[in-house]
Amino acid sequence: MMRVANGIIVTTLLSCIIAAGSARSHDDDRIVFPESVQQGAMVIGKVPPGSTVEYAGRVLRTTPYGSVVFGVGRNETGPATITVTRPDGSRESPRVTVTPRDWPEQRINGVPQATVDPPPDIADRIRREQARVTEARTRDDARADFADRFIQPVEGRISGRFGRARVYNGKSGSPHSGMDIAAPSGTPVKAPAAGIVTFADGDLYLTGGTLLIDHGHGVSSNFLHLSRIDVKVGDRVEQGQVVAAVGSTGRSTGPHLHWGMNWFDVRIDPQLVLERGK
Repeated sequence: MMRVANGIIVTTLLSCIIAAGSARSHDDDRIVFPESVQQGAMVIGKVPPGSTVEYAGRVLRTTPYGSVVFGVGRNETGPATITVTRPDGSRESPRVTVTPRDWPEQRINGVPQATVDPPPDIADRIRREQARVTEARTRDDARADFADRFIQPVEGRISGRFGRARVYNGKSGSPHSGMDIAAPSGTPVKAPAAGIVTFADGDLYLTGGTLLIDHGHGVSSNFLHLSRIDVKVGDRVEQGQVVAAVGSTGRSTGPHLHWGMNWFDVRIDPQLVLERGK
């Protein structure tokens, strides 16, 4: 009787293991993306490990677990179409609806006029500086720091929101590329997620003290108008680590932190990234 009972127990355990293995295999074979996202969203999806994933003309990097990420721009009308080719060659093209947002106008007066209509030599300097920043955003590391829940780098009143049309001293400018957080000069700025420092310069013409942290897979954070930078290019930083201090350098009318986020050259909304983790 004992041998039979043990046989029953062993058979039951094997059945459970096989069932669990089948469940894991089924989960690994799933393709999961949100049904809809807002303009400016960071989108994280799940595909079978080893799949090839394409979006917006780019082959996306995938984690060993099959996670992928991409950004939806401010003016994207959608639907966002992703092409997934499984390891067995089968193909699927999930579509994500993009919900439009209202972009109110924000008027900013009192900024130095030379930052609104820069003379030719300054305009050349701005182009050179922006090219350096753009180059830093091309990094595509396998690190998946982007998958962690982000934290706000500075506590304070949100004084400017992503995507708003901006008018400087009466002249139309580019839409706001991040969120502004009002805080006293010298307030510590903390890394919202772990990553690698890819750019650090204390004196860019428009953005003043400027710092970029790469979170992997093309996702990066930028911090502008800083009064101080405490890290250097190549440093690994952890979430919550103090990396800089709030300032009012560059084109700024008062102390605040500008926190922007990108997926490569696509601007995404940090506020939506914060909400994703709630």
